[in-house]
Amino acid sequence: MKWIGNRKSDNVEDRRGMGGGTKVALGGGLALVLLLIKSFFPESAPLLDTLEQQLPQSQTETGSTQRNLTPEEQAIGDFAKTVLAYTEDTWTTVFAESGLSYREPKLVLFSDAVQSGCGAATAATGPFYCPADHKIYFDLTFMQELEKRFGARGGDFAMAYIVAHEVGHHIQTLLGTSANVRRKQANMSEVEANKLSVALELQADFYAGIWAHYNQKYLEAGDLEEALSAAQAVGDDAIQKRVQGHVNPDSFTHGTSEQRLYWFQKGFQSGDMQKGDTFAALLNN
Repeated sequence: MKWIGNRKSDNVEDRRGMGGGTKVALGGGLALVLLLIKSFFPESAPLLDTLEQQLPQSQTETGSTQRNLTPEEQAIGDFAKTVLAYTEDTWTTVFAESGLSYREPKLVLFSDAVQSGCGAATAATGPFYCPADHKIYFDLTFMQELEKRFGARGGDFAMAYIVAHEVGHHIQTLLGTSANVRRKQANMSEVEANKLSVALELQADFYAGIWAHYNQKYLEAGDLEEALSAAQAVGDDAIQKRVQGHVNPDSFTHGTSEQRLYWFQKGFQSGDMQKGDTFAALLNN
């Protein structure tokens, strides 16, 4: 993806290299499951934080440390800041076309552990959006996990897709979609509530595709394939097969690999916000 020399967002808090709080390491496959659930269903973060606190801990560290970032860390941070700037430009324009004002989210880059408006998080949490403080939290080492553990192709546009997906959750918060979903879920069975969660996640993928549509001038050969590989790697069916060896559709919370690919591509190909009603598409079938 083309980015060097372009504007970097000022809405970034770079907390990498700054220790503090508590670092907890969970062992086994459970940490892996929690990582993926919270990465792409941020509304579950407070509940899962409570669960983590009740689980056996293999390591606990306290204190505060600080270190200088490496040149590689500086570069990947600059890339994330540039991608966020691209999202700001895109969504400011799209919202204005509908007579709305876009409120920009903040991106928090962290290492190991972080405090958010939705509670404490560790590196195992993965990227997430917190609607309480309108911030996206991203430990950039997650990209290595996505490649090594889940078979994603990797690449800079894979990271751009994840940032754009989390910005999609911010858009859902601004438009009231997320709050509406949570209200409905309160009176539903777990299976029915999960269906709404899937629709919410797929719509965030659709919004990521919309963003990519408006930023094609920055794309390079192989970029879309990187994003599609990341989307495919984090499908519920792909995760469950890798982690537990079988698939349980009733427990899906963010969609199959096929669904995630479809909605990202639909957003990219159409560039039309009106075609992103994942709720009607999923719940009326």
